[in-house]
Amino acid sequence: MITFDNIRDLLKSNRSVRRFDGSKSVGAEILKQLVELTRYCASARNMQPLRYRLVSTPEECGGLFPALKWAGYLTDWAGPSEEERPTAYLVQCLDTELAGNCLCDDGLHLEALTLGASALGINGCIIKAFNAAEVVRSLAIPERYKPLYVLALGYPAEKVEIISTDGTSQADIRYFRDDADVHIVPKRPLEELIIS
Repeated sequence: MITFDNIRDLLKSNRSVRRFDGSKSVGAEILKQLVELTRYCASARNMQPLRYRLVSTPEECGGLFPALKWAGYLTDWAGPSEEERPTAYLVQCLDTELAGNCLCDDGLHLEALTLGASALGINGCIIKAFNAAEVVRSLAIPERYKPLYVLALGYPAEKVEIISTDGTSQADIRYFRDDADVHIVPKRPLEELIIS
């Protein structure tokens, strides 16, 4: 039986990772299993307009990587080194022949994908900052599919820790790396999330 504590623990382990163990691959079968999870997500109007381009070969991963932007808050970091790059990606696309937008489906799917990955010991990084034309070109994505997000995936090569902000609306919420090279993610405390 799934418990509330199981769900909370899974959510806490579901951290964005930007440095991966390049020696451990994530294969196409795992990507298919993750995409299957999206079938069980709610869908606005039950339209189900999202599609996925699976990327798991070293050649395709290498071709996609230059189109991506990494960690906007880490201004002095250009992204993962070659040995710390993701070993797989899922490119989430809107099928424009089915719908003009996906309403809330994209976020629901991304959470399902990253939770499923986390349950397998894999972490991801949801990327919105990318060159869409380069993504389409490098992966030969047909014109009807509009890339919305790129989910980078791999086995983590960094530690991520959550800390609480000071509880004010002006708190600094920018992630950073501490002196021990741990990726620190400030989160607002529960009390700040509830309107009283």
